[in-house]
Amino acid sequence: MTELPLSDHWAAAGEALLPELIELRRAIHAEPELGLDTPKTTAKAKAALAGLPLEIREGPSTSGFVAVLNGPANGRTVLLRGDMDALPLQEETGLAFTSRVSGAMHACGHDTHVAMLVGAAKALSARREALAGTVVFMFQPGEEGFHGARHMIDDGLLDPLPDAAFALHVTPNAPLGAFGSRPGPLLAAADRFEIIVNGQGGHASQPHDALDPIPTACEIVTAIQAMVTRTVPAFDPVVVTVGRIEAGTTNNVIPEQAVIEGTIRSFSERSRELAHAGIERLATNIARAHRAEADVTLTPGFPVTVCDARAVDLAGRVAGGLFGAEAFRNLPAPVMGAEDFAYVLQKVPGAMVFLGATPEGGDFRTCCALHSNRMVLDERAMARGVAMHCGMAEAFLRDGFEAP
Repeated sequence: MTELPLSDHWAAAGEALLPELIELRRAIHAEPELGLDTPKTTAKAKAALAGLPLEIREGPSTSGFVAVLNGPANGRTVLLRGDMDALPLQEETGLAFTSRVSGAMHACGHDTHVAMLVGAAKALSARREALAGTVVFMFQPGEEGFHGARHMIDDGLLDPLPDAAFALHVTPNAPLGAFGSRPGPLLAAADRFEIIVNGQGGHASQPHDALDPIPTACEIVTAIQAMVTRTVPAFDPVVVTVGRIEAGTTNNVIPEQAVIEGTIRSFSERSRELAHAGIERLATNIARAHRAEADVTLTPGFPVTVCDARAVDLAGRVAGGLFGAEAFRNLPAPVMGAEDFAYVLQKVPGAMVFLGATPEGGDFRTCCALHSNRMVLDERAMARGVAMHCGMAEAFLRDGFEAP
């Protein structure tokens, strides 16, 4: 992988902006918002962008917005994305800027994503006259299961579609400042399922006079795991996890119903279809074998996040040019997490790149991961994130996906 000949002004810009980005990130972290409507976060981002030569566009479906920076040359267009919403968790980090909102926390690093995107907008605006095209900054809510990217696309906020799209995602489980991605599937499709097993309630001492849904539900859970290993090809993997089983109210009552909820993760439409069909077939027929009934609901989630090989190569060359050959790693395998940036990558060639942000003094192999209510990050990673955003934008606008 040939390193791109980039000057050090992007790295310097990231370091210079870091104090104000830390202040912005902490303000967002203290007031997390959930879902598609994040007005306080949106207001903070817009206030930080005030005075820059940006065209702001908004849509009716979310509080998200895009900010467009037009260079003097009418060339290519590149999109950079940062997501804004938090998770429904009670924070237990003990940080001085801990969440002041009960039951909400920025446990996935989206507060840093907003701050890095603001920093990139400032740094690129300062060098607008040197840009060979247009940069679209996508500030997107509703990533945590609310399909915010799809809503913004449906609202026409990405029209006309850019020529390339990039997103950064911080992670505490990689060395500080290290970048990583891979061509092809990077993150999984994530679907939900709910199975309601309907039986007949009764007294626990007389199960023969009732129709106990609990043993049937347990059998379904076990059968699903066997089905996956015997139906889905090992090299096109699926992970099915049952995250909730609920039944009954007390120890001596057989309930009417048992509820099973879980998630399906997959990397292709074929394996996704096999898992969906297998769950429905097993639940329905196992329940029938026990004289019960099973109602199965399958809810499609995000599609597979597929990175364009040319975009991953460009990201690797940019990281190498900015920070040296060791700064970027091609990941050996996809990750079973999911991302709604997948909707953008269905429309536009591009890539998502992970950025290591292991907390100072921590071990990236064992520290609390994303979605933990004790997850913390090293904010110094944001300086590299700003530089990477700017370097990818500059390189693509100048040369496209071709090596110079």
